[in-house]
Amino acid sequence: MNEQIPGAAGEPGETEVFDASAVAEDEIIVGDDFDGDVTDEERLRAMRSNLDGFDLEDDDLAIIGEDGEFLGFSEPLAEALPVVAIVGRPNVGKSALVNRILGRREAVVEDVPGVTRDRVSYAAEWLDTRFTLVDTGGWEPDARGIDASVALQAEVAIELCDVVMFVVDSRVGPTATDERVVQLLRRTNKPVFLVANKVDDAVLEPEVAQLWSLGLGEPHPVSALHGRGVADLLDLVVDALPDESAVAQPKLAGPRRVALLGRPNVGKSSLLNKAAGEERVVVNELSGTTRDPVDEQVEIAGRVWTFVDTAGIRRRVHLQKGADFYASLRTAAALEKAEVAVVLIDVTQEISDQDLRIIDLVLESGRALVLAFNKWDLLDDDRRRYLEREIEQDLAHVDWAPRVNISARTGRHLEKLVPALEAALESWDTRIPTAKFNAFVAELVQEHPHPLRGGKQPRILFGTQVQNRPPTFVLFTSGFLDPGYRRFIQRRLRERYGFEGTPIVLNMRIRERRQRR
Repeated sequence: MNEQIPGAAGEPGETEVFDASAVAEDEIIVGDDFDGDVTDEERLRAMRSNLDGFDLEDDDLAIIGEDGEFLGFSEPLAEALPVVAIVGRPNVGKSALVNRILGRREAVVEDVPGVTRDRVSYAAEWLDTRFTLVDTGGWEPDARGIDASVALQAEVAIELCDVVMFVVDSRVGPTATDERVVQLLRRTNKPVFLVANKVDDAVLEPEVAQLWSLGLGEPHPVSALHGRGVADLLDLVVDALPDESAVAQPKLAGPRRVALLGRPNVGKSSLLNKAAGEERVVVNELSGTTRDPVDEQVEIAGRVWTFVDTAGIRRRVHLQKGADFYASLRTAAALEKAEVAVVLIDVTQEISDQDLRIIDLVLESGRALVLAFNKWDLLDDDRRRYLEREIEQDLAHVDWAPRVNISARTGRHLEKLVPALEAALESWDTRIPTAKFNAFVAELVQEHPHPLRGGKQPRILFGTQVQNRPPTFVLFTSGFLDPGYRRFIQRRLRERYGFEGTPIVLNMRIRERRQRR
């Protein structure tokens, strides 16, 4: 009897002729003795019995005995924590102060002005008091272009906070820009702490006296770089915080986290702004505008999501320098904290290796995936024909990912993201009971056994799903399964259970037969 096994040798779609009569008697595949009336539980017992003659480890036994369902996690209701905003003109050390307060290098810092552009929120704590710390871009009067957008974000942060930390450069002294910021702060009627940064030692403290002229009371000398004076400052800030924030609203419990990824200038920030219904992040034609991941809760078609705008991933991360390098690292960290990634692809440009590397990054992280083809309103008929060919050739390995055609600029078909995200997350959360999975495996190997290798045929002894998010399966086998056969199993899993929008991880545990004594 000859059997053709799709994808068993090499790439998907290849076939290999298998002579079942050549299989040794002790290598008969499980499932040959079953008929259509056998229950899933009976198949499960039969598959388990295959393991009796093989050497198993302690963690193997723990996996084999796990039949229970996996429970998804849910996030508790977030509190409306007090908000502290850090503002000031460019390059006075605001982000360095943020990192000092957080105790880790979270905000992007570089010795050039204008690194931070959006208002970025962080969870902070001091003396058992939790609060939200907001980093902002440098504020300048009469700013133009992207600097005007950055200044606007700083002004919004002042309005949406309970306490302001106004950072100035003690070595430069009060400037005209600082005086303009003071005028802005006086209109808010909120507690303001004047922070004199870059006072690295006691010798520099007399220079702080000139900052009294700003009219904001006593300046507090600190060194964000070395941590000098920061603890005393935080003691005062915490005492000024209200018990309940006047501006923060408690977030809804459990909104799913969606990371927006793509090349620089592909439209990630525009998509976030359109979904939020406001200019939440800076948008500019300048490539690489976003540098810090920005979280924002948005509502689309009645569903609440947490969208995370990220920095555009450039061609070679290891060759980047300064802020762009650290922004790329933070983009990868934001992806790890997300549940599903929306990869934006510019349809007006050819699908590039850069786009494919970003998709591979999502696959390696194990997150659910949705492909959003942006700038669809700019697509002409000639480009459409080339795009269809590129999708067929370059994106064949993620043909299971939902695809949505949108325009982030106009909001066209933005609501279609919701069913795509829901389908991807549902598949990402899917758990197949052990009995059903082994019934699937038994049926599969009976119809399409693994081809012979060196006169032997590997057996699948037992299988189980050990994890969801993403769906991860372990197959106990008597030998190595060809990559083509593993891809064949994955394709059949998708045909049977869907798994739209999620990668599938298929691991093997090769176990040898116990030696007879």
